[in-house]
Amino acid sequence: MSEIKRILQQITALADVPDPAMLKRLIQELRVTEKQPALANQKIQTLIDILRQHPEYGDGLASFVLKLIIQYRQIALYTDTGIMSDEGFFSSLRRLVGHRFLPLLPQDDSVVELVGYLFDKPQDERWLANVEKDKWDTLVSLLKVQEEHLHLVATAKNNILNAIVILSYRISGIGLHPDLMEAYPQILNYSASFVAQNQEAVLFVNQYRQAHELDTLTDITPEHAVDQAPLLVMLEQCDDIVATVRKRIYKTGISIRLTNMMLRLDQSLQRMRILTDLVADKSPNRDKAIIELIQTIITTANRRYSIGYLIDNNTKLLSRKVTENASRVGEHYISTDRAGYQKMFKKASIGGFLIAFMATLKILAYHLALAPMGRAFVNSMIYGLGFVFIHIVHGTVATKQPAMTAAAIASTISDGSGKKSHQLTKLSELVVDILRTQFIAIMGNVMLAVPVALIISFAWLQYTGAPMIDSNMAASLLHDLDPFYSLALPHAAIAGVYLFLSGLIAGYYDNLAVYNQIGARIYKHWLLQYMMPKSWLQRLGRFVEANLGAIMGNFLFGVFLGSTATIGFLFGLPIDIRHIAFASANLAHGLFNLSSAQISWPLILVSILGVALIGLVNLMVSFSLALIVALRSKEVRFFEWSRLTKLVFGHIISHPSDFFWPRDKPMKYARIDSQGHMIFDDTSAQKGGKALPNNYVVRRLSDVRVLPESRQGNAQSADTATDIYYDNQPKGNHIQPHAPSTKVVDLDDGLVNEELNSVPYTDDIQYDKITKTLGAIDGNTSHDSQSADSISSSESKVAGDAKTPLPKPKKPPNLPS
Repeated sequence: MSEIKRILQQITALADVPDPAMLKRLIQELRVTEKQPALANQKIQTLIDILRQHPEYGDGLASFVLKLIIQYRQIALYTDTGIMSDEGFFSSLRRLVGHRFLPLLPQDDSVVELVGYLFDKPQDERWLANVEKDKWDTLVSLLKVQEEHLHLVATAKNNILNAIVILSYRISGIGLHPDLMEAYPQILNYSASFVAQNQEAVLFVNQYRQAHELDTLTDITPEHAVDQAPLLVMLEQCDDIVATVRKRIYKTGISIRLTNMMLRLDQSLQRMRILTDLVADKSPNRDKAIIELIQTIITTANRRYSIGYLIDNNTKLLSRKVTENASRVGEHYISTDRAGYQKMFKKASIGGFLIAFMATLKILAYHLALAPMGRAFVNSMIYGLGFVFIHIVHGTVATKQPAMTAAAIASTISDGSGKKSHQLTKLSELVVDILRTQFIAIMGNVMLAVPVALIISFAWLQYTGAPMIDSNMAASLLHDLDPFYSLALPHAAIAGVYLFLSGLIAGYYDNLAVYNQIGARIYKHWLLQYMMPKSWLQRLGRFVEANLGAIMGNFLFGVFLGSTATIGFLFGLPIDIRHIAFASANLAHGLFNLSSAQISWPLILVSILGVALIGLVNLMVSFSLALIVALRSKEVRFFEWSRLTKLVFGHIISHPSDFFWPRDKPMKYARIDSQGHMIFDDTSAQKGGKALPNNYVVRRLSDVRVLPESRQGNAQSADTATDIYYDNQPKGNHIQPHAPSTKVVDLDDGLVNEELNSVPYTDDIQYDKITKTLGAIDGNTSHDSQSADSISSSESKVAGDAKTPLPKPKKPPNLPS
């Protein structure tokens, strides 16, 4: 007899007095390492075979688990586990650091503590993820509960239904939060959807409890299944509103708090769908929902005290903020066609021309007798003001990775971009286009910086009669480029980090300018209005709002480059920076001013190689960091990185010229144009590709009739963007109402289109204490009273029977230490 079968026998025998240690033994028997996916599937298949041969074991295991978990608090498990907390990062960090010195008290009555005891190995979530989906589906289908144990199912379902109501209220609160309304004032037009999903959730829960007689702790199978479709339609409408807000971020800006709020809203909507599928009578996604919830619980239980997990979640949140807000006018480093390729070369040439003068100024500044901080200030101003001037005259600096690059990468792997394999293929093509654009930017910088630097050195020698720098300093410049006997490449990596950070800074200030409406505030400034004409003031406001990110990003990038060497000197650290554009200018100055006795072909070749490697390191570090931010924001797993790397290297082998010259047929991307600008869309497409209408509100909150897919296809030509069809259809430009049913329920939000567009929302809606619905102040009192009469009999039955208190769970058993 196998050990798994012996454990299942003991679990079945002890189903009435469940002991967590027995379940832990079964999990230990199934556990394998993360590098043994075949063995993991083999063990799960062995468990499946035993349950098929002995159906009583399936009932015993299911009853054991249910009786065990109902002794613990479950609602927080469904409403909080795996959902982003609104607790601040530093308060969470203090709590977890304090846990290292004085451990937090475990919540003995929490299911999360039970799961943490059962799955106590860090690799548990990974080997469980290796189990094939069809095996999970088969295993879940074999865990059936017999009729005598249905009271356990009823108790578990009551907890899930309570969690659905709690999540519904939270969704309403977030959807109607002042911060969200301030970011998108038009959300008031759609606010009824957030109210509607709550009322549909309460109605679904009450109807489900009544139909299944859960208040008596008997889970019967009703003759007519309770339809969850109206609730799912409301959740889908809430999703559409969130998508609309997210697509407008480039206009409105976004804060960390708002990013957190929208992420919690997304996760709460998804959790409500999972819980609804769990209890639904006829849901094809029930097994999938069970598996997804279990994996989320295990992950959270394993990492609940992990500082690394806290940092990981918050960096994902920051990554999401970076990719959700992109510069509208700032710098762009992606081109897909010949025109964009040539334009980038022209801009890089301008940058290279000016960088030659910046490098010269920096070399001459070495002759000034300055204190370390003074030298850092002078170098920072040379770099910072020079980069800002390059941006103002529409030049560019090679290897920079603006925030738009991360946003563009993320756009190819968005949730609606198709299958993951197709997304990664599309992403690999975008990587090729980015690297090709960066290559021509490097060439534009170098091809102008080198000859202009040579001309400057030659002109200096001609006009002054002495070289600009002596031979020792020239040799020092060339030594700094040596990839073998100097720290040129590590210093180039430091510059690569700064190149990436400057993009994040630019994105931050772009977002700040839009979110805080800097342009409009400049235009309204009383002193500037007094000093400048209105036309000038308008232009100034538009310029600052459009270019604040690029100006600050370039200036602070220059500060980073100019102060790094001084910081290294003060702290005794061997740190400095190397950038390919300045390295190429220094190469020209060094070779021109070097004495004939010192110059040699090996020295020239090594210096040229050093410049090339510096450029490669600059690009790889900055681009890799941008790629990491984008993929983390979309939660792409690590093993998918290897697939992306293989696709890129495969392209190098098959079409190497694509990395240096534009393709004959440029690639097309859904969210990026040929010049590398993001294509923004601030309308949320409904089914059929239609935008949300101005009067998008939910008209009825009960007896929603959802058309089957065959009829929905015929309705696409109609002038509405909602999938809800209801009785007493308002007149106007809407779908014609279907044949009225025997039971007609009036719309219980009491609003009509004309009122929506004419009466301010702050005065338009009030809470009606009699009908428990939203009603209009201007008053269809007779309409509301008729509506209340028509639904009072059914509503009283649904909601009135829910007053029976649930039995208080017993104290859970103490977990073994």
